[in-house]
Amino acid sequence: MSESAVSTSAAQATPHLDPKRWKALVFIAIAQLMVVLDATVVNIALPHAQQSLHISDANRQWVITAYSLAFGGLLLFGGRVADLWGRRKAFIVGLIGFALASALGGAAVNATMLLGARALQGVFGALLAPAALSLLAVTFTEAKERATAFGIFGAIAGAGGAVGLLLGGALTEYFNWRWALYVNIIFAIIAVIGATVFIEERDDQRNRSRLDIPGVLLATSGLVALVYGFTKAEESGWGSATTIGLFVASVVLLALFVLVESRTKAPLLPLRVVLDRNRGGAYLGLGLAIIGMFGLFLFMTYYLQGIKQYSPVMTGVAFLPMVVGMITGSTQIGTRLMTRIPARWLMGPGLLVASLGMLMLTQMKVDSNYWTLILPAEFLLGLGMGTSFMPAMSLSTLGIRPQDAGVASAMINTSQQVGGSIGTALLNTIAASATTSWLVAHHVADPRNPLAQVHGYTVAIWWAVGLMLVASALVFVLVNAGRPATHAVAGGGAGAEEGADAVPVVMH
Repeated sequence: MSESAVSTSAAQATPHLDPKRWKALVFIAIAQLMVVLDATVVNIALPHAQQSLHISDANRQWVITAYSLAFGGLLLFGGRVADLWGRRKAFIVGLIGFALASALGGAAVNATMLLGARALQGVFGALLAPAALSLLAVTFTEAKERATAFGIFGAIAGAGGAVGLLLGGALTEYFNWRWALYVNIIFAIIAVIGATVFIEERDDQRNRSRLDIPGVLLATSGLVALVYGFTKAEESGWGSATTIGLFVASVVLLALFVLVESRTKAPLLPLRVVLDRNRGGAYLGLGLAIIGMFGLFLFMTYYLQGIKQYSPVMTGVAFLPMVVGMITGSTQIGTRLMTRIPARWLMGPGLLVASLGMLMLTQMKVDSNYWTLILPAEFLLGLGMGTSFMPAMSLSTLGIRPQDAGVASAMINTSQQVGGSIGTALLNTIAASATTSWLVAHHVADPRNPLAQVHGYTVAIWWAVGLMLVASALVFVLVNAGRPATHAVAGGGAGAEEGADAVPVVMH
């Protein structure tokens, strides 16, 4: 073959790289940070909001639940809308809607107004989150650049919750609870300006197929029933008729959804997206890991504020080692090694390191020293999760058709959202049961006894360790992708497809 033919072939194999892509990454990351921060920022501010708006104890959980139901239930729909409209448009609409809903919530004069605003935040978050991740997937198609971009995105996705504790504590302590919502407006304005100037999207990457309305209704109602079921389990118990009814309804609706999707010409969720063993392994492994991690956030917040008597700001500061670990794992380990070794050798060992950090926390006592136990445990947990987050997010869209990028991105967000709901309900129930057992065994009547509470936390953390180990094992079994090729990955061209016609994404 002549030199000119070789260079022509190389040029054809190299995708067009958007010259503004790194600037675009900054604003995609800001939007992702806003969504991730929101959950923990509001958690910290909730007691003050409850007092200000005279929200009853029975209704206060709806400030969190209204958001998680809308967000978790509509994610697949939001991902499909992003594919249909175009991800850039969905991203900007999601940002503007999220900001307006946050402004409404910050200005709330009663509980109804705040709950409605939180539900609206969830609706627009369900549009924004998959649009952000799918924009990243179709913008960064060269393997080394993709590793760097997903490293940064993974660090933000993992560490954002802990950063939210710090920000929420500062805003609540030095301003007032309303700023926990108003702060989103600042993030959104910056991200919208950046998206308008720097984010580009090719028209041929949109999926113009007709919207699958039966799929939308079944997926949304099934996911809402699932998330609400775990919320009710925490509130009313696992054996209550409402809890069981919601779980049964969820199973039936999601089973019907799979049946409909297998027979629909233009499905909401093409089953090829989840049946790929690497993507399926990434969704499942990350979802299980999130169950353990979200439960840990909850217990560590209770422990630091309730047992150690830390202020909201100091509680946030105490989580910083986890943030440092996540950023280190994602940007220094994941990014540097993703193009050199197969993903399972990052995700699997990363989850083992995270489980080691959790294992250390099972030794937590009322008088445990922060510097010798909590700090190193948090750092190991963050390091392991950061290392595994990054390849999991990359795998979730690796080799995907550009037209399916939005719904594939929605699936990784769904696994995180559902995992978070399960983790909060499941581990909180386990902790409460263990606390009660300790009180009975030691003939103590005070449910706020510090020894009983810490015992409950550590029992639940043992379960979280087990979940993390199962997640690691599943990753080793299911994920078999080799290291990424040094050239383009699927998603870079209009005709990229999976199967026989796919752009090569791995090399042996």
